[in-house]
Amino acid sequence: MATQPSGPAPMLGSLHSAFNHQSRERLLPTLSLKDGADWFEDEPSRLQRCFKWIADLGPWMYGMVVSLWEFGRADKRQAVFAGKAGLALAIVSLFVFVDDQPFFKEDLGKHYVWAILTVVVTFEFSIGATLSKGWNRALGTFIAGGLALGVAELSTLLGRKLEEVFLVISIFIAGSVATYLKLYPTMKAYEYGFRVFLITFCYVMVSGYKTNQFIATASSRFLLIALGAAVSLSVNILIYPIWAGEDLHNVVVKNFMGVAKSLEGCVNGYLQCMEYERIPSKILTYQAYEDSLYSGYRSAVQSTSQEDSLLGFAIWEPPHGKYKMLNYPWKSYIRVSGALRHCAFMVMALHGCILSEIQAPPEYRQIFSAELQKVGIEGAKVLRGLGDKVKTMTKLNSSDILAEVHAAAEELQKKIDLKSYLLVNSESWEVFKQQNDAIKDGMPDVPRPKPIHEQSLHELRSVRDSMLTTSYSRFDSSSTMDMMFRSQSMWPARRSFHPADPLPSEQESRTYESASALSLATFASLLIEFVARLQNIVDAFDELSVKAKFKEPVIETGEEREGIWSRFCRAVGLKR
Repeated sequence: MATQPSGPAPMLGSLHSAFNHQSRERLLPTLSLKDGADWFEDEPSRLQRCFKWIADLGPWMYGMVVSLWEFGRADKRQAVFAGKAGLALAIVSLFVFVDDQPFFKEDLGKHYVWAILTVVVTFEFSIGATLSKGWNRALGTFIAGGLALGVAELSTLLGRKLEEVFLVISIFIAGSVATYLKLYPTMKAYEYGFRVFLITFCYVMVSGYKTNQFIATASSRFLLIALGAAVSLSVNILIYPIWAGEDLHNVVVKNFMGVAKSLEGCVNGYLQCMEYERIPSKILTYQAYEDSLYSGYRSAVQSTSQEDSLLGFAIWEPPHGKYKMLNYPWKSYIRVSGALRHCAFMVMALHGCILSEIQAPPEYRQIFSAELQKVGIEGAKVLRGLGDKVKTMTKLNSSDILAEVHAAAEELQKKIDLKSYLLVNSESWEVFKQQNDAIKDGMPDVPRPKPIHEQSLHELRSVRDSMLTTSYSRFDSSSTMDMMFRSQSMWPARRSFHPADPLPSEQESRTYESASALSLATFASLLIEFVARLQNIVDAFDELSVKAKFKEPVIETGEEREGIWSRFCRAVGLKR
């Protein structure tokens, strides 16, 4: 419906224009009053929102306190560490308030903030991290102070005019070289030391130039940093010490138990035809998710950075507790964890079979259920046994820990060989059988498919081109990451035959049945590969147990297990 064109604008100075202007002026106060009324009407609601915010502040603070309390209860070391940090700062600050200390009156009193900063930046959660940062800070300060003093002496020989230029050029060269060196891979462990070097060098050069006291500035800074580092280290070691090596030991043990739990869960879930109604997007994008099958192996795979960080701190720690050796073989723990991670990849693949769109029929799984279950149980038993050995720091027994799981894997291989016709398409075998029967009955020969080596080059190229065409047709240049969450567009979709739906063609059904049978073969082969990789873990553990001097296992004989009462009963003839 067309709108009516508006009339011509009134001529400026005409009667129509004057009435228009007056009507606008009359409307202005009305609009302002209306706006003011709305403001007064909205005022109670604003006050209500303010009071509501104040009322909600109490429950919010209560919830925050409860969450912080639960955080402290989960790991009491967090609260202990916070208390130790506060104590170290209080001890360092205490020297400032002591008036009768001539040691801190003049030069050191001016730069006392460096002692407090040293405590703040070097007081870390573990003793190894504190030692590492303290050493980096001391080394960077010492080298920077010595170099700054040398540069300052050279600058004084050049005269006052060239001194400033020489100092600026020296700061530029030192900053460029130190920044370049800290980027070198082998210097990564000393990155903090390079930062301290730059700060100290620039501070000594600039402050010493202003006061003309290079030696006093460098020595006071070094002494105050040494004081802060000594307080940090003393408090951290003497009060409830937290060791990075102990954390590394516990992480490796935890990973063993997690992978064993995931292995058992994957095998049991596959045999029970476990199926996700909708695969969580966090699993598809490999993010943290609360799932017993997923979280166990994921924690082992994702712990690489944590283990490397703990290793870097553990090598700084002195002998302590159960680790009473100099140069304790912490790197062997990383080797054991790496071998375990190599097995965890197989567990991840087993979980992928459960998440797969192509699933084997339940009746096929039932045929191999006993053998698959046995391998899963024995494999998890081996992992838990090795985890317990690492936890108790005990060597393996003389008997082969892999004997049972190897026997179970051999039984599975025999069952696969016996029932291999269920895992592949055996139609070609039927064709050969029909051909032999036809020859015996005098019937015409059934066409026999050519082997690959007998096919012509043109036939092989046509098969290759058709396979490439089919493969490329699955991908679209306009597809995005969101497509992974659309189960309708994934290939192939899970088959759900319904009476109302049209029946699939014979070729489609045959293809899907063949692929579903192969999925069972994939699961079994992954499980066998997992068993084969267990040997790497055992070898890495043997190396660790020898280098770390684990204790010998206690071998209980029949005589040691027999008590006094049992021997008495056997002596009087009550027990044979």
